[in-house]
Formats: sequence, C-alpha cells, structure tokens
Amino acid sequence: MVKRVLAVGFLGFLLVLAGCGGPVQDDIVNYINEELKTAQTLEDKAVAAYEGVAGVNYTDDQTMYDAMVNEVIPNYEELLTELENVSIETDELKEIHDIYLSGAKLQFSAFEKIVEALEKQDSSLVDEANKLLEEGRLQIEDYNKKLDELAKENNVEIEKE
Repeated sequence: MVKRVLAVGFLGFLLVLAGCGGPVQDDIVNYINEELKTAQTLEDKAVAAYEGVAGVNYTDDQTMYDAMVNEVIPNYEELLTELENVSIETDELKEIHDIYLSGAKLQFSAFEKIVEALEKQDSSLVDEANKLLEEGRLQIEDYNKKLDELAKENNVEIEKE
C-alpha cells in the first residue's frame, strides 16, 4: 500500500571553521560543532532507517511499519527533544534554528501519519504524509540556505558531508 513516500530533509553538516569574529560567529561555530552533534547522529539514524524501507527500497507494509515504529519514530522523537534543548545565544541564529525545528516537527508528524496509514490501510493518509514530508523538506532547505547565508555574513565556513 505505501509504495511512494517522499524523501525527508537532511542536515549533513560536518564541522565549522571560522576566523576571528563576534558573538554570532561564535554562536554558529558552537551550534554546529557542539549543539547539533547528537541531533545530527539521530537524524542520520532516522533518515537511514526510513530510506531503507521507503521509495525504491519499499518491500512490504509490515517491514515499513516495523522500521517506522522501532527506529524512525523513536530516533526522530529524540531528535526533536535535542533540537528543543539546543543552547543558542543570538537572536539571528535562534530564528534560523526555529525554521529547522518547525520542519523537523512536520516530518515527525508525517512519520506518525505513515504509521497510521499502515495501521488503517488508508492510502489517503499516505498522501497527507507526503504533503507533510514535502513541507518539512522545504522548511529544512530554507533553514540550510539561511544558515549558510548567516555563516557567510559572519566569516564561518560550513563543510557539508
């Protein structure tokens, strides 16, 4: 039943290098190098588990359900907790982080909707989940773009995985 589910947003930061700077620069460096470390690991686990059972890797509903309930949702739930507890000093970075948090919440809702679709065998719920995934992905793309812009404005180089 759930054969076509959209891809999720993905961070993919490696580390941050910076020259001499001020509070925003320091905040960005700390944010990516320290504050997002655990979140990145959790997102990597959740996305890998999801991609392993969605789209071209879809095999059957039970396999997808098990992965969603046992891996994707628990890791993403923990990711949201991490994101809600991130320490940010500057308003500029806080605004951008809030975009990521909002996108991640949409994706989490989509994952829950996928489980509901599998339980109820309701393809219309898959359509709803896909819309949520797309909205979340777009917000996370916006977050990445704005974080890159803020980093450049503050002489911070973000290396991507």
